[in-house]
Amino acid sequence: MLWSHLIPLQVLPSMERSELASKAPSDTPGGAAVKTEYRVWNPFRSKIAAAILGGVDDIWIKPGSKVLYIGAAAGTSVSHVSDIVGKTGAVYAVEFSHRPGRDLLGVAKLRTNIIPIVEDARHPLKYRMLIGMVDCIFADVAQPDQARIVALNAHYFLKNGGHAVIAVKASCIDSTAAPEAVFRREVSKLQKENFKPLEQLTLEPYERDHAVVIAEYRPKKSKSSD
Repeated sequence: MLWSHLIPLQVLPSMERSELASKAPSDTPGGAAVKTEYRVWNPFRSKIAAAILGGVDDIWIKPGSKVLYIGAAAGTSVSHVSDIVGKTGAVYAVEFSHRPGRDLLGVAKLRTNIIPIVEDARHPLKYRMLIGMVDCIFADVAQPDQARIVALNAHYFLKNGGHAVIAVKASCIDSTAAPEAVFRREVSKLQKENFKPLEQLTLEPYERDHAVVIAEYRPKKSKSSD
């Protein structure tokens, strides 16, 4: 999948520069050829890209969005979200492990709309002063208590009517149960935390035994017509 990028080609680090492709020159009204550069967004390395190519209706990440990204790792997928939200948006990227956290800090140096946070997402109070209210939470933490982690962060940071996009790895939650059963239980946990499930999509063939679950947080009650 090709995606336009936010920062100039020459300042991209090597891990991003290797993911760039070019669109064939096109004719402009003045007759000059224009070359447009695009990044390649690999669905085998990004759950968000896998969900988009898998046909998800909406990832709820748009230009200008404020996004809390839980499980940011080294920041490759975070940098793509940075491209989407653009200069008017923001990506609050939380990563617990210090080694990928260092890489994340390097990515953020080139992208002013990424706010890197090297902390445990189980303790959102530790970084509450760094994050405002967000439109969307994306979570890819592969932990048994993932639903609780998302709910805790939603309580502090997610707007009413905001959305959560959660990548669920079945084997990390319960390796003895069928993936479909694990996904159902995770959806049930989210419902108990004031989330309204909107969509569930398998990430195969890009990820085995993975699904993405999309839910709305504290949805606004529609007024009944007289």
